[in-house]
Amino acid sequence: MRDAKSGAGVSRREWLGGALALTAAARFAPLRAGGNARWSAFATVRGTEQRLAPIDPPPLANGSGGDTLVVDPARRAQRLVGFGGALTEASAYVLDKLPRNRRNDVLQRYYDAKDGIGYTLARTHFTSCDFSRASWSLDEEPNDTALKHFSLRPLRERQLPLIHDVYKRVGATKFKLLGSPWSPPAWMKTNGDMAHGGRLKPNLAETWAQHYVHFARAMRDEEKLPLWALTVQNEPDAAQPWESCLYSPYEERGFIADALGPALEEAKLGVKLFGWDHNRNGLEERANVLLGDARSAKYLAGLAVHWYQTEDFAASRRVLQRFPDAQILFTEGCAEGGPHRDAWEPAERYARNIIGDLSNGVCGWIDWNIALDLAGGPNHVGNFCHAPVLIDTERGEAHFQPSFHYIAHFSKFAPPGSTVLTLGDIPAGLQALAFATPDEALVAVVCNPGDAARDFALDLGGERRACSIPGHAIQTYRKARD
Repeated sequence: MRDAKSGAGVSRREWLGGALALTAAARFAPLRAGGNARWSAFATVRGTEQRLAPIDPPPLANGSGGDTLVVDPARRAQRLVGFGGALTEASAYVLDKLPRNRRNDVLQRYYDAKDGIGYTLARTHFTSCDFSRASWSLDEEPNDTALKHFSLRPLRERQLPLIHDVYKRVGATKFKLLGSPWSPPAWMKTNGDMAHGGRLKPNLAETWAQHYVHFARAMRDEEKLPLWALTVQNEPDAAQPWESCLYSPYEERGFIADALGPALEEAKLGVKLFGWDHNRNGLEERANVLLGDARSAKYLAGLAVHWYQTEDFAASRRVLQRFPDAQILFTEGCAEGGPHRDAWEPAERYARNIIGDLSNGVCGWIDWNIALDLAGGPNHVGNFCHAPVLIDTERGEAHFQPSFHYIAHFSKFAPPGSTVLTLGDIPAGLQALAFATPDEALVAVVCNPGDAARDFALDLGGERRACSIPGHAIQTYRKARD
């Protein structure tokens, strides 16, 4: 392979390892059968150069004994709205530090369905957050209850150009953009500060609700970027040293029922609304209050969850059993405490959480920052974190992390509209998830977080094959429609 701009050679290590600079010719191998017209298989293996690398499809299995993972296309669960990541100010900033061809290649590898990993969902913040370079809001004028000074100006330098680029790559029919606030403007809050928690002043609830309407309308009319959905508040149960705002379950219910829901309904913007937008450990309490009251439930598509504090994946299943018409959307997760460069633990955490969430009814999965610098920022309060792509802003290089490839094992092979399939017994020590795609291909993703290799049989729609997965590896098996 050769670099399209410089003509320099690109090694197999540079492509498969993902730890060196991205080049214009670095592309995913296409879906191919590798000797079987209907089966294809791909693997990422710790300690090797395999990164979403095509492998030989497994041979037919003899007999019926041993550990078998059965994928039955008739056992259908929820339909997926897609996979994606957050388009934050920090991500936009570090991507702008790349040469144009390398920036384009990062976006290509994220958002192209054929040559990339097929992201279609995106989350962005419409107030500043910790992954902003400073604190800001879209209306800084104190007591501007008519929002005469509302403006998208703070978004236009970096976030909006990135969102536009992604929108063009994904396409209007597939791209789904979710907006989340971290805090109302300081003048709307009880503590007079966008950070450190505080609460929305009760007498400004309608003003704050109109702020969402102004944002959604400006995105549609001024930027030609229609919003798919909004969340009420990022992490409403956490007072953070960065932008944050507290709502008890009853305060959030009241804000939705009396202010935000009616404002969005009257504006006729066609935007979905998700409550909670916080960790799984508070999901059931919040569901009981928000979805259990018809006054607020009628405005909600469902609830959004994050992965911090607990991996009680079944909390989503318990909520959906009580509120079957609701959707639960995963909207944020990252490895905290720094960039974790070239580490495999974040990758395995992604696989465990994606499998756990989607096995319990979650309808879509949005990662946090799509890219950060080598420190895990920029972050204006030093809350540095991991991202699947880390950017060397001095050298203008993109370093693809193992987590990028682990996520790809799901997102590339389960496009929007795929259906999660309910699995029976999973061989001990393995983690697995299966899908039926819109074109009725069957897909099984198998993860082995243990040290030892494992042999197992995979029955995809009645065809049983003998498989083996190394330790600390993930594999995707795909069987095309008969």
